[in-house]
Amino acid sequence: MKTVTPTILASLIGALVLAGCEEGASPLPGLQSDTAPVVRDLDAQQVARGRAVYAKHCMECHGENGKGQPGDWRIRDAQGRFPPPPLDDSAHAWHHPTAVLLEVIREGSPGGQGNMPAWKGTLSEQEMQDVVTYIKSLWSDEVYGLWWQMEQQSLEP
Repeated sequence: MKTVTPTILASLIGALVLAGCEEGASPLPGLQSDTAPVVRDLDAQQVARGRAVYAKHCMECHGENGKGQPGDWRIRDAQGRFPPPPLDDSAHAWHHPTAVLLEVIREGSPGGQGNMPAWKGTLSEQEMQDVVTYIKSLWSDEVYGLWWQMEQQSLEP
């Protein structure tokens, strides 16, 4: 397994965030939305645990059911930071592999891009994994299928 340094990971996260946020942008290059649907195998208990973690720690910023807050999450605020994006399939969370989603939760917003705090030390690794599973449950079947293809590509050596 390759080791990814924090600098490389932060750059990757930043590039993915910005590339995936353009209105009308292609979802992700190389992914096919016309392939056979992917069967979701999300653990119902993990989704329920993640929903509880989300309600307690995430909903205030990312909105009920991951719908976000009013306003355009792609426009920086007066401090030059992006507001919390929606986490459903209307924004860019699904453009990221699981490892990147967990890293953002663990370490907070990359490079001053947003105001998300680091949750390591507050949430357990299991709670972070549970909330990511809950977020994945918010995506439509089509978006989940596109995410799944990207996830598989991210796992290739």
